[in-house]
Amino acid sequence: MTAIPMPLHGFFITGTDTEIGKTCVTAGLTRAFDALGRHVTPIKSLAAGQVRGADGVWVNEDVALLHAAQSEGMTLDEVGPLQFREPCAPHIAARLEGRAIDRDALLAAIRGAASKGDLALVEGVGGFRVPLTDGWDTADLAVDLGLPVVLVVGLRLGCINHALLTVEAVLARGLRLAGWVANTADPHQPHVADNLAALRARIDDAVGAPCWGHVPRLTDPSPAAVAAHLAPPQLLSALNALKA
Repeated sequence: MTAIPMPLHGFFITGTDTEIGKTCVTAGLTRAFDALGRHVTPIKSLAAGQVRGADGVWVNEDVALLHAAQSEGMTLDEVGPLQFREPCAPHIAARLEGRAIDRDALLAAIRGAASKGDLALVEGVGGFRVPLTDGWDTADLAVDLGLPVVLVVGLRLGCINHALLTVEAVLARGLRLAGWVANTADPHQPHVADNLAALRARIDDAVGAPCWGHVPRLTDPSPAAVAAHLAPPQLLSALNALKA
């Protein structure tokens, strides 16, 4: 008889697109929830694109950032259980390396890494619906993990449309949108206040998912610097909702 895995406790972090600061926000959330007394395990579910460090070890930069943000003694392989060398879509990177993305193995690795703490922050890759294998994408991954979703909205041209389409996709999968974080992806983005007001009206008010913070363009986007722009009351409320 196959054992039913214990439900995870935490959030699935997705974004409106790639290169919009999803990992920086996840690292900031790691520090922010740490400050609230939680033992946080940040996990980059899949990562494509590695660089060779001074120690000769190949590692994805996002994985390295999340590893530096955590304080639970996680290894790089626990933070990034599936990494590919080529910086492209994961299913393409896997094919180029002659490797398979095994659904069961990836889910088991994520659950194993999450067990190092009491609050998992599982980051997706790219946007919400990135292909992984035939018939399985990152939206399916979020469903398999059963975690409420946090949406990182990259503030740049088109962000309102991208955010609202992603919200619709999240809700269509039967997932709960726990909240969202605005991150200034384009330092020259005009009308930021107007964009935020439109997003709040259509996400906070219409969907009931509050904004957890607005991260401006930072010269040093360290986990601590990002955490300073996240709102503890909303984070505490999100933690309480997990217990309900």
